[in-house]
Amino acid sequence: MTISKFERLDRILYDLKSFVVAFSGGVDSSFLLHRAATLGLNEILGVTIRTPYIPAIEIDDAVKFTKTYGISHKIIDLPFPESVRENPPERCYLCKKTLFSELLSFAVKNGFSYVLDGSNADDAGEYRPGLKALTELSVRSPLMEAGLTKSDIREMSHKAGLPVWDKPAMACLLTRIPYNTTVNEMMIRRIEEAEVFLYKKGFPGVRVRVHGDLARIECPVSSFENLIHSPEREQITDYFKKIGFRYVSLDLEGYRTGSFNPEKSRL
Repeated sequence: MTISKFERLDRILYDLKSFVVAFSGGVDSSFLLHRAATLGLNEILGVTIRTPYIPAIEIDDAVKFTKTYGISHKIIDLPFPESVRENPPERCYLCKKTLFSELLSFAVKNGFSYVLDGSNADDAGEYRPGLKALTELSVRSPLMEAGLTKSDIREMSHKAGLPVWDKPAMACLLTRIPYNTTVNEMMIRRIEEAEVFLYKKGFPGVRVRVHGDLARIECPVSSFENLIHSPEREQITDYFKKIGFRYVSLDLEGYRTGSFNPEKSRL
């Protein structure tokens, strides 16, 4: 008898029994953690790693989500890994290696058998060097193993009433900076402040890519008209300049994931 992707996911989680979920607060890891909790598995814990380049709003969302559903949750604070200070092309691999090594160490010390992440089936076809690190560390990706796509996960999250079902993706803030650029905390905070400002103005899912003192705004093409003709456009420009940008531009290609990735960059 053929089983569904979701039944396959449940079987995987039942078999694992005891695990830590790397919980970012995004759609995928939220669905995975909630699904495990719904199955009544007792030996599970959501763990969020807080680094200087993870948006604070993501940490807040993770805390709120676990409190809402009564799921055990822990935050681990890590300093800025010096291996990614220069934002090298292998940044994602090095970052995942550092963060998940910490999670594995935590899991072993606290009696958990596995570490899980929220990678889905769509991730396998994209430029995701971090997946190599997860494979090397034997981190399990149940959503991917079950064949669940992002669309599947959003649909089931919606049916389950999860508030994150339509949440825009939020990659780490290092993705806003060109490769081989020395990163400092002030640069990270400036990007975060700019994106939070746009979010509060009604533009979710926007990226602020930086090129020195120029801010390049990537937003969905459908938001172009509202952004250009917004009565608050001057406020946006003024705010960006106030926090340290000299120039503010709108990328006419619109928002796209990984626009700094090697095969996508035109710089």
